[in-house]
Amino acid sequence: MLISYDLKTPGKNYEDLLNHIQSYANWAKPLESFWLIKTNSSYEEVWDAAAKHIDSNDKLIVIDVTNDSAKWIVHDVKVSRWIKDNL
Repeated sequence: MLISYDLKTPGKNYEDLLNHIQSYANWAKPLESFWLIKTNSSYEEVWDAAAKHIDSNDKLIVIDVTNDSAKWIVHDVKVSRWIKDNL
């Protein structure tokens, strides 16, 4: 799953959201507000769980990316390897 967000409250501590995403056993963070997680949960379940940790003016997107068609440029070898091994 791909999780991305725009957090609209400057200075607010979004630690609960970050901790929630990192609670998935298998995750990578290739960009600032862009996460990839490997889970058996549906995209609806992932969205519902993450949405509990954001404000009403924030934006959240969750996309099921279980597909072999991906292209990326990531300068972090560990993240690049994670994408290759898990998508």
